[in-house]
Amino acid sequence: VSHFFIFSTSRDINLGPSGNPQAKPTDFDFLKVIGKGSFGKVFLAKRKHDGKFYAIKVLQKKVILNRKEQKHIMAERNVLVKNVKHPFLVGLHYSFQTTDKLYFVLDFVNGGELFFHLQKERTFPEPRARFYIAEMASALGYLHSLKIVYRDLKPENILLDHGGHIVLTDFGLCKEGISQTDTTTTFCGTPEYLAPEVLKKHPYDNTVDWWCLGSVLYEMLFGLPPFYSRDTHEMYDNILHKPLAMRPGASSTAWSLLQGLLEKDGTQRLGSNGDFNEIKVHNFFSSINWDDLVQKKIPPPFIPNVTSCCDISNFDPEFTEENVPSSICWTQSHSVVNASVMEADDAFLGFSYAPPSDDSFL
Repeated sequence: VSHFFIFSTSRDINLGPSGNPQAKPTDFDFLKVIGKGSFGKVFLAKRKHDGKFYAIKVLQKKVILNRKEQKHIMAERNVLVKNVKHPFLVGLHYSFQTTDKLYFVLDFVNGGELFFHLQKERTFPEPRARFYIAEMASALGYLHSLKIVYRDLKPENILLDHGGHIVLTDFGLCKEGISQTDTTTTFCGTPEYLAPEVLKKHPYDNTVDWWCLGSVLYEMLFGLPPFYSRDTHEMYDNILHKPLAMRPGASSTAWSLLQGLLEKDGTQRLGSNGDFNEIKVHNFFSSINWDDLVQKKIPPPFIPNVTSCCDISNFDPEFTEENVPSSICWTQSHSVVNASVMEADDAFLGFSYAPPSDDSFL
C-alpha cells in the first residue's frame, strides 16, 4: 500500500462515484510553473496514462491554515464542483489531497491572460471589448443564478482559450450562498476594481460583480482602470468620491453602459434590479445574440497564437522558467504525521472531489 493511502488523511474522505477515485500526485508529470498565488502554484501537468494536459493548482495546507484561509479554499472547491457546465468558466476534473497539499486538476487554458494581451495592445477596439464583456457577463449571470458572487473579476483571472473565448478562473474569493437579497461584508478583492460599498465595508451583493465588469470594460477601452492612481489612498478616494469622467474614443452606448455599471450607489447600479437580465438588454449589446454567444457560435475577434494544446508561450516567463520542485510529487514521511497534520486533515474534510463517472475523464 502506498504512503499516499496510509498518510494522506486521518479520516476516510468520500470521493463520490468516480472514474478516478485514487488520484495521486504521481499520476502526473509536472512540467512547468504557469502561475502563482499566495497559497501555492499552478502547474502545467501531463497525465501519465493518457498524455492529457491539465492545469494543476497545488496549495500548501500549512500556509492556508496559518492564514486562516481554509474557508476561502473550501469555497473555491465548492464553487468549482457546483460549476456544472458553463462554457466560460474553468472546469474542475477532480481534486485530491496528500498530508500537506491540496491538488485541483483543472482545464489547461493556454490562450493567455486577458491582462497579457491587453498589456501588449494597450487597448482593444470596441467590438472586441464587447465580445469579451458579453462572455464575462454571461458567466457572472450563471454564477449569480447559483447564488455565487464572483467578487474578483480582473484581467488576471480572465483567460482566453486557444480558440479566443473567455474562461474565468480563480474562485478563491467567491462567496457561496449569496442570492440577490443577501449581503456580505468581507473585505477582499483587488484595489483597482473594488466597488465603493466593499471599500466602505458596507454589506454588498451581486451588484459588486457588475461594478467590476464596468471596471474591466473601462480598462479594455482606455488602457487603465477607471479611478486608477499609483497612490492607493488616492485611488480609494477616487472610487468613493470622484465622478466618472467622460473620455473621447468610446461610443455613446459604451458610455451609457459604463455609467450604469460604475454607479457608486449599488442600489442604483445597472443590474441591481434584474441582475444579468438588465445587462443583457442594454443597447451596447444590441448586436449580441446571447444564445449564440453561449453556444460559442459567435466567432472570437482574436485567435491566440498557440501551436499546440501544451503551448505555454502566452504565460509569463517569470513563472515558466522556474524549476518545478521535486517535492510536488512526494508526500510527507510517516514521522512527520503529527498533530498539525491531523488538524489540517480535519480542516479540509470533504475537500477531495471526483465527478460522477464519465469516460471523458479516463
